[in-house]
Amino acid sequence: MEGMIKVSYTIMCKKDVNIELSLSKLLQNEKVAKAIKSEFASGLRNLSLLAKQSSDIVIKSKKEVYTIEVSKNDFADLLELAEEDARKHKRFKKECDGVEIVDMETVD
Repeated sequence: MEGMIKVSYTIMCKKDVNIELSLSKLLQNEKVAKAIKSEFASGLRNLSLLAKQSSDIVIKSKKEVYTIEVSKNDFADLLELAEEDARKHKRFKKECDGVEIVDMETVD
C-alpha cells in the first residue's frame, strides 16, 4: 500500500475527568442554584430553577491534540507509533501513561 495516514492523538492521564450530568441534576445542587440566583436574580426571593428540556452537560479535561504521519503499511501499529512519538517528544508527564487515538485520515 502506498500513501500516508495522518493520526491525531492525545495523552491520557490518571486524573482526567469525563463526567456527564443532566441539567436538572445540576440545578438540584444547592451551591449551583445559589450561584445562579445571586448572579441573575439578585435580591429576589422565592425563586425556583427548572430545566425545560432534558439536556446533558459534559465536564471533560481539556486535551492538546498531537499529529503524526505514518505509512499506510503501519496501520496495525498506529497506537504503538503514537506512543513512541509521545515518548520521543517527551509528552508523557507524571501520572500520564498512554495515548488515545482521536482521528485518522488518509493523505495522498
